[in-house]
Amino acid sequence: MALLDKCEKFNLPQVAQELGLYPFYTAWQHMAADVCEVDGKSALMFGGNNYLGLAHDDRVVRAASDAALTYGSSLTGSRLLNGSLELHEELERELADFFGMPAALVFATGYQANLGVMSGLCGPDDVIFFDQYAHASLLDGARLSQSRMRMFRHNSPDSLDTALSSAEPGRKGSRLVVLDGIYSMEGDICALPELVEVARHHQATVLLDDAHGAGVLADGRGTLAHFAGRAEVDLLTLTFSKALASIGGAVFGTPSTISFLRHHARSMVFSAALSPAATAAALTALRVARQEPWRGRTALRNARTLAGELAALGYACAPATTPIIPVPMKDKVQTATVWRDLMNRGVYVNAVLPPAASARLRLSCTATQRREHLDEVVAAFAALR
Repeated sequence: MALLDKCEKFNLPQVAQELGLYPFYTAWQHMAADVCEVDGKSALMFGGNNYLGLAHDDRVVRAASDAALTYGSSLTGSRLLNGSLELHEELERELADFFGMPAALVFATGYQANLGVMSGLCGPDDVIFFDQYAHASLLDGARLSQSRMRMFRHNSPDSLDTALSSAEPGRKGSRLVVLDGIYSMEGDICALPELVEVARHHQATVLLDDAHGAGVLADGRGTLAHFAGRAEVDLLTLTFSKALASIGGAVFGTPSTISFLRHHARSMVFSAALSPAATAAALTALRVARQEPWRGRTALRNARTLAGELAALGYACAPATTPIIPVPMKDKVQTATVWRDLMNRGVYVNAVLPPAASARLRLSCTATQRREHLDEVVAAFAALR
């Protein structure tokens, strides 16, 4: 079979579109903080990750605009060469200070941050241990590193202990345990203290990806602060595309680790730098998060309220401890059908299908959603029971 033959045979999107059941690549004509427009109709946005509601905040938008006017639209090169700004370094300093880590390195995306740290530090002699629900960017970083990979059951210290005991690294290798602060499809918080204790028993390095916890938990300071010093990690990563209302990502570690990655992380060295506008937006959002901790608390309160009211309708929603609310569905068809019916009622949520996770709808709450927004979502779900 020729390489591209599979593309000609791949018609599932077209079939789903003809049935009105294609939930992906919705092209919005207009976007505001919580209300968007598609095909001339408005919809409440309960599928984004704008947890602090800052993506349309005047301060953040103005900072991005001013940076583009000052530095241009693009830096047209990697940070290793012509693409570094003092603005990048200012962001790195403030990130490290806010999240309580020694040093930080800014990447062009959160995905690239995970690729860079794992492929830059790990190699064929190393073994990387993943929670079964680890984000795809972490798995891809491990594949790029050519390390051996082992999975353990979700949030299970016993399973991690078994995995660490049964997989020895090479003669010059090490063990790396990789965790998510908040699991993006499950919406639950990592059992960090217990898992770190097991990792330390086996002399393993620990990396925490706090993409969904940063800016939200513990007045914005993330999963490490949520556990109030009961666990420490060696490496921390996060993205700016959620609570920090921009694009980009960062890796945190000791100054020597960050210096090493500046010269060995391929997704840093061989990628164009984060744009001035995105850098300024992330920096301003970080400062607002520091000054306005009520935003994370409000997003969490909205999620607790919404999850509780959906559960009261009979949906299998667990009590929310993060802004993410998974609503399990029976199968792919039910997921797409309910997604379409909610859209017809003016509510946008994310449809999640295997292999990303078991069939479900995924809702996420923000600081700027009002009580009447929650009521409209509950009413739409109630109409479908």
